[in-house]
Amino acid sequence: MDLVRKIENRSARVGVIGLGYVGLPLIIEFVKQGFSVTGFDIDQDKVDFLKAGKTYIKHIDIAPLTSKGKRAGGRGLKTNSESSAVAPYSKSERPVTSGLQPVFNATTDFSMLKNMDCILICVPTPLNKNREPDMTYVFGTTKTIAQSLKKGQLIILESTTYPGTTDEDMRAILEKTGFKAGKDFYLAFSPEREDPANKDFSLRTVPKVVGGYTRNCLMAAKALYDTIVIKTVPVSSTKVAEATKLLENIYRSVNIALVNELKILFDRMGINVWEVIEAAKTKPFGFQPFYPGPGLGGHCIPLDPFYLSWKAHEYEFSTKFIELAGEINTSMPDYVVSKVMKALNDVGKPLKGAKILILGLAYKANVDDDRESPSYRLIEKLEKLGAHVSYNDPYIPVIRKSREYARYAGRKSAKINGNYDCILIATAHDEYREIDFKSFGIPIVDTRAIVKGKSKFFYSA
Repeated sequence: MDLVRKIENRSARVGVIGLGYVGLPLIIEFVKQGFSVTGFDIDQDKVDFLKAGKTYIKHIDIAPLTSKGKRAGGRGLKTNSESSAVAPYSKSERPVTSGLQPVFNATTDFSMLKNMDCILICVPTPLNKNREPDMTYVFGTTKTIAQSLKKGQLIILESTTYPGTTDEDMRAILEKTGFKAGKDFYLAFSPEREDPANKDFSLRTVPKVVGGYTRNCLMAAKALYDTIVIKTVPVSSTKVAEATKLLENIYRSVNIALVNELKILFDRMGINVWEVIEAAKTKPFGFQPFYPGPGLGGHCIPLDPFYLSWKAHEYEFSTKFIELAGEINTSMPDYVVSKVMKALNDVGKPLKGAKILILGLAYKANVDDDRESPSYRLIEKLEKLGAHVSYNDPYIPVIRKSREYARYAGRKSAKINGNYDCILIATAHDEYREIDFKSFGIPIVDTRAIVKGKSKFFYSA
């Protein structure tokens, strides 16, 4: 296959659509392995940041995109005057590494997709107001690719979705061009397995599941990923690859729902669920610890179960177990609000008019990732009940624009002190573990079990 040969000799040009938490790490790995890469996004700010050599995601080091050192394998970067198997960039594609053989470029000009050999789609797959899949970004991107689709291109979807998205919906859009998948172009799905700021695993060390529409589609996609990850896991179809990602996240969702439900029950029984989990995980087999929280966050677990539940209706099947887990997890912010109300009531204060400080806007500890964070729902619910809510997050000094909570954009992180009626700990940032909360003399509602010791002012939620 010509494309496989181009991938192996690094002359294939790679385009990544979506410069977020999934797309940016992919770009970095491809650049490190000697590919010429173009990142596409509709957000001009992201493009400008990268062109200026700056990052907008704190835990992602973009030095490989801006350094003028050597490529992987000791191959130096070539100047524009040197010969190269890669066609030169047009003026509108001017790379970040000016003066050198182009390695990385960021652009909002999607007409440049025609110059790519491999295109990876890393766009959002959110839910709409009815908690149904919103495929606007995936299908819109696919239609854009179709406008300049050429023979021999490899199209890979990485966004989490329902089985059938790639080989049914996307294929139908792309084949309207007259080209046939598996014959004129290659189509594949490979789910992202990104975990922000995970110190034990990186994109390169996590095995990559890959499914192709045909054998040749799989061969091309596997060849591409073989260059950036230590192990690829080929499966028989794109549907299997799509279902694999859903299983991974539904597994977590269901088990988190279990411990969330147990947390509420054990709280009524006067039992510390965190102590129970610590004791249970000493069993060396048959048990894996999951931990409760104020609700689910991140781009996958709060959303993915609903993608499968929605698709299941097409087959006249009700995913009762999965939907029940979703109901439990989405109800957790209400439970936390009830604990805040109790904490304030115990000191003779009503929730209406109370000043509340939420610690942590990110959905997980020690990152700046606030996608689907339960903290936003906590702010929303508390303010609807009349509370005055501020937040603190050392990783998110200012709330950024988002699709669902655009009204909060521009709010700034507040200082942590005792000038509030209640402090609600929503994220277990390391910085919060060093604080002497007892000295504040106000109710502390802790959803992450980071406060040590006991006090009449401490409430586990």
